[in-house]
Amino acid sequence: MEGCTAPAAPDIERGNDVESWKMGGTMVAEAERLGVLFVCTGNICRSPTAEVVFRKKLDRAGLAHRIRTDSAGLHDFHVGDPPDRRSRAAATNRGYHLDDLRARQVTARDFHSFQLILAMDRGHLAQLRRLAPGDRQERLDLFLSYAPETGFSEVPDPYYGGRAGFEHVLDLVEAGASGLLVALRDRVA
Repeated sequence: MEGCTAPAAPDIERGNDVESWKMGGTMVAEAERLGVLFVCTGNICRSPTAEVVFRKKLDRAGLAHRIRTDSAGLHDFHVGDPPDRRSRAAATNRGYHLDDLRARQVTARDFHSFQLILAMDRGHLAQLRRLAPGDRQERLDLFLSYAPETGFSEVPDPYYGGRAGFEHVLDLVEAGASGLLVALRDRVA
């Protein structure tokens, strides 16, 4: 359909793999969409940033109806809280909006609901490996494995730093999201 763009994905409950929504007259079950979960410590800086950046790239590529995204933290420190104000400010300056997100903790169900679970650093990956059932280990990876050109394998935690740290996170997340989109495009097309 040349000249047409897919409508934005409607508001659905985050992380729910049984909801369905209408897309171009066809019902698409959430379970049929490829699920990508981004994970950091408390789900207020890195992982919600990755979720929103990747979602925007999916929208622009017309793939939001094929891939669902979510984010979560390994700890319950901030469950129910919005992303860190500094993350929101840095993201807003680049055209991303995190205001509607609320932190949640990784659950056992996530290992069955998401086909790809991406950790922001090696510590997160190690903890996810301890939590994941043996038959779900292949779903786990480092997010920046999709952006080797950055020279970084981990997205550093900006929480205890200044504005430059949040900008650096966005630089890395944008690179990782672009690489992830390239890697998944053929899989869902």
